[in-house]
Amino acid sequence: MSHEPRIRSLRLRHARLDDRIFDEDHRPSPDHSVLRRLKVEKLRIKEEIERLSQP
Repeated sequence: MSHEPRIRSLRLRHARLDDRIFDEDHRPSPDHSVLRRLKVEKLRIKEEIERLSQP
């Protein structure tokens, strides 16, 4: 069974989180709890992509 559709979806979510992290980080007063939550979610997605990419 191919995981490619799921991996593509996760990569899209990962990129969107990257954009949200950038936006939050460049606000006049970034919310560090939001940044932390977004970064944790981004890492979780990255780990899932890596797991699904394994043969």
